[in-house]
Amino acid sequence: MPSSPPPEEETSAVRREATTGVGERIREARQAEGMSLREFGSRVGVSASFLSQVELGRAMPSMGTLWTIVSALGLSFDALLGTDTGGPADTATAAAGRIPAPERLTGAGIPGLQRAASSPDIRIGGVRWERLTPGDDPLVEFVRVTYSPGSESSPADNMMRHTGLEYMHVVSGQMDIQVGFDRDTVQEGDSLTFDAAVPHRIHNPYEVDCVSIWSVVGRHGFAHPRDIAKRLSDQGGGSVTMHFGADGHQFSD
Repeated sequence: MPSSPPPEEETSAVRREATTGVGERIREARQAEGMSLREFGSRVGVSASFLSQVELGRAMPSMGTLWTIVSALGLSFDALLGTDTGGPADTATAAAGRIPAPERLTGAGIPGLQRAASSPDIRIGGVRWERLTPGDDPLVEFVRVTYSPGSESSPADNMMRHTGLEYMHVVSGQMDIQVGFDRDTVQEGDSLTFDAAVPHRIHNPYEVDCVSIWSVVGRHGFAHPRDIAKRLSDQGGGSVTMHFGADGHQFSD
């Protein structure tokens, strides 16, 4: 646990880009766990007052801290995105080269279809997550992530780690990734997969945006998919407590 407040409390007590929906979802999940702000702050490593600002939609934590929050509550970015209204980032760009709606094969669309202009998103410190599924999927997190120049997933001295396996493909641009002690630059067309339990960090020190597609599998463990979905449904999207057996296999209770 850090002995001092994280950088976001020191440099920006209130981030205007925070969304009320994200804070509300965090508060609901915390209260469902029966935790006070003080207790939860101790678990996450931030002050109760800062968490209060987050829950009220007046502040947004750094990416690393947000990952710690959702992991501690058994949530996912899908769940947080599901409460955000989102919207098109650039209407002109989104419309360029696309078939007009009246000329599409069908107006109703296929179940599970997510239109480009309706992807809910979260933006923190120059990083934008866009959910690529119509709703919160308990089995996989499928998102497009854009790292703007100078943005990072976490500070170099406080890398991220969480349950699950990460799968990533770079659509455009380039960025530096560190997984454990290994570092490399990934560029357009490159792909990567790694165990998210290993400390990792993404940084874009370059002059253009880096757009990538990510899938996170096993954020709620590796039990049978039906069991995971039923457990989350029974708990209203709440947490699933994961344990590790002697052989390293994960299971939920």
